Amino acid sequence: MSLLTSLARLRAIDEGVAQPIATVRHCHLSARPMVFIPLKLSGEAAAPLAAMLGTDPAEPRLLAVAQPRNRDLRFAWTADLAGVLLPYVAGFTAETETVERRGADPYERALDAPQLIVPNRAGVAFTRLLGRSTRFRRTDGPFPVPEGVPLLGRWLTYFAERAAYPGSSLMLAATDELARHWASGQSALEDANLAALLAWITDGPDDAAEDPLIWPPAGPATDPGFDAEVLAPAMESGSAERIAEALRTQLEPTWRLVWRAVELLRGLEPGASVAQRWEHDRGSFSGMTAQLAEGAPPQARRDGAVAAAARLSRMERAQAAYEVQRAYDDPLVMAEYRLTGEAFAGEVVDTVPGNTEGEGRSRKLRPLVTVKTDDPVRIPPGTSLGTPERRGQGAELVSAGDGLVTLKITKGMGRGKTPAPGAVPEIGERVCYSSLTDEFQGAAALPEPEATPWTHGGPPRPYEPADEDAREEWS
Repeated sequence: MSLLTSLARLRAIDEGVAQPIATVRHCHLSARPMVFIPLKLSGEAAAPLAAMLGTDPAEPRLLAVAQPRNRDLRFAWTADLAGVLLPYVAGFTAETETVERRGADPYERALDAPQLIVPNRAGVAFTRLLGRSTRFRRTDGPFPVPEGVPLLGRWLTYFAERAAYPGSSLMLAATDELARHWASGQSALEDANLAALLAWITDGPDDAAEDPLIWPPAGPATDPGFDAEVLAPAMESGSAERIAEALRTQLEPTWRLVWRAVELLRGLEPGASVAQRWEHDRGSFSGMTAQLAEGAPPQARRDGAVAAAARLSRMERAQAAYEVQRAYDDPLVMAEYRLTGEAFAGEVVDTVPGNTEGEGRSRKLRPLVTVKTDDPVRIPPGTSLGTPERRGQGAELVSAGDGLVTLKITKGMGRGKTPAPGAVPEIGERVCYSSLTDEFQGAAALPEPEATPWTHGGPPRPYEPADEDAREEWS
């Protein structure tokens, strides 16, 4: 937890209402997201009990399993889920645009992409588990499953994996996004309760928000009291309608809460970098669509050594870029780096626009800028700097001391012998510079899978889906 977030939590306790810790929205919100609220049977790893889902707040769709321990009924429910989710996903594959790439062939990218919104991280984890338990199933041979179930499993696995990718908005957990933009007066663990977190944001803490009779848990696990007093008798009765109605009482309150969270987030203007990250999401979605069209096998249970290292490298680079983009988009996020001395803001008090370095043909334009700041500056001379005000500009710290910071601009001035208009900050202008830069980071140099060293298991065998892949402890 950052220092500013800690202070915001203390202030929330003092004032009795959550405090904003962001000035803009740091996630993309689709015009037509699919809200997905799963429930599972207590004591079972991946036994779905029900789900409420849909793209219209006024028209939720309830899917319930009369007996989750019955394999046929469980997969019939999964087939019904596929009948809702797969057409939604497929609806984004028709309209594409051609994207040109330097040094690579152009590719087709979807103009928009689907978006799943679940109540909390537990909903993401259950989605991953449900995908793993269905993507290896077969529609023929022994113990076949209905059409669409394996494909649904592959898409659920994909969305759950993207939920872990820094900056991705293809699958969002409502509690995570709310906590990223508001600080409540409760612990991070308590923020996982959607009703309680929303109460802090809207009206202040409310004991009723933690009452499971008024606001049932947001899933995927149900309240033990509900299981014993309502669900068990309904299942014993054998009435599918009674079971469905009991499950509806558990899901409808969460349905309203998730859409309320969407409204609150939609009330914030998106950050400048959100559109770029959504482009990456659309590219990833298009890549998954292409893999399916080419007949690629289901995602393997485990990555090989090289594939795992490549995935980790991609996520590390994405995390670094996401942190920089959030800071550049949002003064409140940047303020945290100003407190730690990794950034500074102040007023320009002097400039030397015509300063140069080198002689003859090697002479380069390097304007100098002096900034007066009250921030602590713990950046060593020679460090590369970036600025939110001029994102294409690069600078280097020359010196810092006695409240004055001198830096030289190294790029983003145009190609002329004098700086382009507006490239050099003017005297009196307020600026912010940080050691956080969004410069391109190349991929890690990794061997080909065939060259995996013996210390990491040696070259992996080509993955071929087998019947054993579908066998799980909960099957």
